[in-house]
Amino acid sequence: SLIGNSAPMRSLRDAIARVAPIPGSVLIVAESGTGKELVARELHRLGPGERAPLVAVNSAALPEQLVESELFGHERGAFTGADRLRRGAFENAGNGTLFLDEVGELPLPAQAKLLRVLEERKVMRVGGDRAIAITARVVAATNRDLEHEVEAGRFRQDLYYRLNVHMLRVPPLRERLSDIPVLVDHLLRTIASHLRVRPKTIAPEAVELLAAYDWRKNNVRELRNCLE
Repeated sequence: SLIGNSAPMRSLRDAIARVAPIPGSVLIVAESGTGKELVARELHRLGPGERAPLVAVNSAALPEQLVESELFGHERGAFTGADRLRRGAFENAGNGTLFLDEVGELPLPAQAKLLRVLEERKVMRVGGDRAIAITARVVAATNRDLEHEVEAGRFRQDLYYRLNVHMLRVPPLRERLSDIPVLVDHLLRTIASHLRVRPKTIAPEAVELLAAYDWRKNNVRELRNCLE
């Protein structure tokens, strides 16, 4: 899943292999479009593996009023529209991995509740009166500078330290331009399959042009869009 054999990618794979068996929280720091979820999936594959679930939550896409329900679940009748019991992401992750993408986008009230869950290893469903033990490993990711967010008062310092037990930095594409040829080959096959067309070839001079660009806007996602 992690394409490329450049020095930064070899270092990243080595770091993932070291951290994967350890049950502590992991913070993945990377620019947008670099493949944070791929790193989370590799951590899960080398850790709990297929015998346990991987639940991914995009924190930036959660409506503020539904954050607690999505993460912690709710009891039937907890609020208008809650017509049945719903397990949250922590419960659904079981003994596996809960991947919180764009964790820096969580509103401060939700950050406080997430911190309490990480400290107590228990969740309380919205409208519930019983604490439920959770065992899932939390892997969080962000494209923000969380230390700067802490200084600005937009992210809780105690939550930052709770998440940042192990940190993995995903290199931007401009730091591993030598991976462009193999990435292009992989992406062309993936795109052709997705669009249901025959695989395309690319001229060597076109690959050279792609490898000379810095892809600062959106990294691998920008490269994929360009090829598509």
